[in-house]
Amino acid sequence: MPSLRFARSLSLAAMLATATAMTVPTATFAAPEGGYADLVEQVSPSVVYIEVTANAPAQMELPPGFDEDEFRRHFGDRFPGMPFPDLDPEPMRGLGTGFVISEDGKLVTNNHVIDGASEITVTFEDGRSFSAEVIGTDRLTDVALLQIDSDETFAALTFGDSDAMRRGDDVMAIGNPFGLGGTVTTGVVSALARDINSGPYDSFIQTDAAINRGNSGGPLFNDDGQVIGMNTAIFSRSGGSNGIGFAVPSNMIERVVTDLADDGMIARGWLGVRIGPMSEDVANVLGYAVPVGAVVGDVTPDSPAEEAGLVNGDIILEVEGQELEDPQALQRAIADFQPGTEVEVTVFRKGEQMTLGVTLGELPTRDT
Repeated sequence: MPSLRFARSLSLAAMLATATAMTVPTATFAAPEGGYADLVEQVSPSVVYIEVTANAPAQMELPPGFDEDEFRRHFGDRFPGMPFPDLDPEPMRGLGTGFVISEDGKLVTNNHVIDGASEITVTFEDGRSFSAEVIGTDRLTDVALLQIDSDETFAALTFGDSDAMRRGDDVMAIGNPFGLGGTVTTGVVSALARDINSGPYDSFIQTDAAINRGNSGGPLFNDDGQVIGMNTAIFSRSGGSNGIGFAVPSNMIERVVTDLADDGMIARGWLGVRIGPMSEDVANVLGYAVPVGAVVGDVTPDSPAEEAGLVNGDIILEVEGQELEDPQALQRAIADFQPGTEVEVTVFRKGEQMTLGVTLGELPTRDT
């Protein structure tokens, strides 16, 4: 049974964290100099607190001839977690946060919040509680799309443009840290496009707004009350906030949930190459201040890359005119396209730059 922890771990640290349109226009308010109170009143009715329940892990089988009575006579309750077959183990429980993105009750949270859940309950700030079902999940971006089981109409949040955020921009988070619902914290964007080695598509917004266990899946707002990220992880040696939190960018969330809303599945473009970084020496020879792009180390037979004429040693510099800083940027760029899309890939080969047309395949799915 997958763990229902509402926090993952990063090294020594704790990591936390269709109705037609997926976004519904709402009025927005710039945060006044006096504080965020008006903004909180506007957006908090769309933030939910999530409780998940899962079946307890399977009990271990005791060896033949094991004398349970004798064991208890000697050891008593020194091993209270011992899963004896005649005991009824407690179900696993976890907490998290989510936010509504459509009037018919679709909501977004982290995949790790609801992973393995047998029951999901969402509670609004006014005390209303509903069960929810999973529409689809994407482990690679840690995004999950849920549907509230109700015919009611719900207030929905809108997504902002995460690419427009800059270091130093004000942000506000609302979440359910340690089960303390309705908690508001504020801070700034500390950094952009952070790679914390949690997956192939890492490009997190870093913030110093206090994020703790239970904040996972909660929204990160800009000053206009738009969601520009989903709080997912923190770096902390104590498990509490050290002012280093990470949020999945809203532009990535939008792409994922739009795909999941169709059939509960995520489809990503596939090129079919094994890649690595450009070396410092090659960068110097080509006149780059720092290494860029992705070097093709191997081309998968019968892949879109092979059909397009990519070969070992090619340096992929751009996709559809988008310059690539590193190999992971290539992975993200290709994954953003739907399978079957034809894209232009700019490569450097044997002293010449050329552009190749590639019709992308579909990234093979893995049970990750």
